[in-house]
Amino acid sequence: MKNLFTKFIFLFFVVNVSHSQAWLTNLDIAQKLALVQNKMVLMVWEDATEYDYQVVVNNENGNIVFVQNLFENEEVSPLIWKYFIPVIVDELEYEDLYMNIKDKRSQKYIDKFNDDSIKIMDVSGHILNVSNQPEGYQNITKIILDYGLNTEFIATELKGYNTNPDFYSAFYLASKYLDYSLYTKESIRENILDLATIYLDTAAEYLVNNPEENQSNLLQRVALSKIEQYLILKRPRKVLRELKRIDTETIAQNNQGFVDFLYYTSYRVLGDIEEAELWKSNISSLDLKKAQLLINLND
Repeated sequence: MKNLFTKFIFLFFVVNVSHSQAWLTNLDIAQKLALVQNKMVLMVWEDATEYDYQVVVNNENGNIVFVQNLFENEEVSPLIWKYFIPVIVDELEYEDLYMNIKDKRSQKYIDKFNDDSIKIMDVSGHILNVSNQPEGYQNITKIILDYGLNTEFIATELKGYNTNPDFYSAFYLASKYLDYSLYTKESIRENILDLATIYLDTAAEYLVNNPEENQSNLLQRVALSKIEQYLILKRPRKVLRELKRIDTETIAQNNQGFVDFLYYTSYRVLGDIEEAELWKSNISSLDLKKAQLLINLND
């Protein structure tokens, strides 16, 4: 992606772009377009357009170039459209959007939602770059390199959740985000895991509101998925501590393979091959491949 970006940013500085594509002003349309194009949404509040929105970009030599107004610059706009679906959201939508996250997100998330900085969202409107709280000028180049993600890997699950939001579609999407995080830059991996957690919590909420016969088994699987995140964050000992808190008699039969996978992978990461082998027999070949990815990630 860096080579592609370098070529594009070079064109940005040597070609005069006479017309820029206007930003969208409808969040719903932006999300639908992002779903089709396998992109993230780049969103700002309408109030932010009422003053010069100053940002910077890096040229092909890595030098910082000042941009007086993001919304009027005819050269930066095509760059943003290449990697995101940009949208300016009307302040009248604030209350409805806020009520969707009230008492469900951290204060840091709420602060990011409220401020005038650039918000990178997935197609469901969940903010990805919560940890990116700019103290100076926002760097469009860095935002693109960090968050200009191609979401084709999770496209099926995104469409499934968008079409039929329920426990299963939310859980499958969360699981896919966990897998996706293995292939992203380490600097944004925790952001991806935070998105996965949002969908895991959403899945559990669906289940509580619409109880099923195997509800406890499904909720246990959600809990195990949250434990899996510690492996991705390179904290195998934390995984083992969490697993040992679970009463073995309460582990559902269809979750035992998941538990074994977590034990096996954690011990392998820690270099305890002998202990790891005790958990290997009940793990599918597909999960063994995933375990190897996690082991490599932790090296």
